[in-house]
Amino acid sequence: MSFDTLKFADEEVAALKKEGRFIKPRVLESAQEPVSVIDGKKVVNLTSNNYLALANNPKVKKAAIEAIEKYGVGSAAVRTIIGTMSIHTELERKFAEFKHAEASILFQSGFTSNVAVCQSLMSSETDLLISDELNHASIIDGARLAKAPRKIYRHKDIKHLTEILETPEARAARRKMVVTDGVFSMDGDIANLDEVTAVAHKYGAFVMVDDAHASGVIGKEGRGTVSHFGLDGKVEIQIGTLSKAFASVGGYAATTQSLRDYMGSVARPFLFSSSQPPSVAATSLAVLDILLTEPSHLKSLWDNTAFLKEELKKAGFDTGASVTPITPVMTAKAVEFSARLFDEGVFALALGFPTVPRGKERLRTIVTAGHTMKDLEFAVEKFRKVGKELGII
Repeated sequence: MSFDTLKFADEEVAALKKEGRFIKPRVLESAQEPVSVIDGKKVVNLTSNNYLALANNPKVKKAAIEAIEKYGVGSAAVRTIIGTMSIHTELERKFAEFKHAEASILFQSGFTSNVAVCQSLMSSETDLLISDELNHASIIDGARLAKAPRKIYRHKDIKHLTEILETPEARAARRKMVVTDGVFSMDGDIANLDEVTAVAHKYGAFVMVDDAHASGVIGKEGRGTVSHFGLDGKVEIQIGTLSKAFASVGGYAATTQSLRDYMGSVARPFLFSSSQPPSVAATSLAVLDILLTEPSHLKSLWDNTAFLKEELKKAGFDTGASVTPITPVMTAKAVEFSARLFDEGVFALALGFPTVPRGKERLRTIVTAGHTMKDLEFAVEKFRKVGKELGII
């Protein structure tokens, strides 16, 4: 099929390939497991966000199947028409409890959660949205869709954040919201949320933290960054994602009851997109129950994290500032390194511009609770072998 009106797409694709930015994803041909079949090859999977290794858990699958049998396969409506099922309200109640908040509101993805909050709350040109420079793309896009002007502070730089809050523009703003990732998805470092919250509140701003890579991972029982810093009841908005530790898809904002009710009436992703299939809600409920009653999963995640980080550092790799299961391996030869590792039986994704800045290319490795010591020892052996062959170490 060919259209003269779309010939520009051929040129754009050619340009992407020339710049090394064309993406052709590898294809998963098995369940999302620590050792998976990808592009027909069995490999140690160090790329999945399946932190607790519950995406193929029998209890979780059983819960999803039972929800389909009771509720059907889809809601067939947006939440505000007839797409709110009892299982959705149960999940919202459980996540509010999990985050020690008054209420929570479900969205269709973590991406739309951030967009919804930014767009809904920063709705006037007299508001001000202040964002960490390394925040996720969904926060960047949410800020672009908001009517409020935005300011960017240098990564985790409290002095710079304070300077912005002291400007006449900030002092005159109707509302001020400071937004930060909890765990930064490319570098694996944790936001200085205690300092961010203190300075934001000093200047009358409220705080939104995106805990996509923190919920189910850090804090007491995996409750996230707020719990990690002992800030329960002090952070106004906590975003969570269901597609990572919670093994399904979707997102939510945990906050006050009044703010939840407000967003339920004005947030465009909530108003104009159908609700999650009931099996997705059931999956998240089952994972939440496992997380709170079977602490061995979280312990295994952190035991595996400590082992891989230590071994990669001992081998001579630069793992940046990571203190979480996200462990970057910094190298300008990321694409070649990833391809060679895959040939050796290890999948670690190469990341380059625009996902990360030019000159900051890396492999991003993520361990899960399900990796065995044999899996990780094999992976480290291959990292050493290929790293030496490429002159990285």
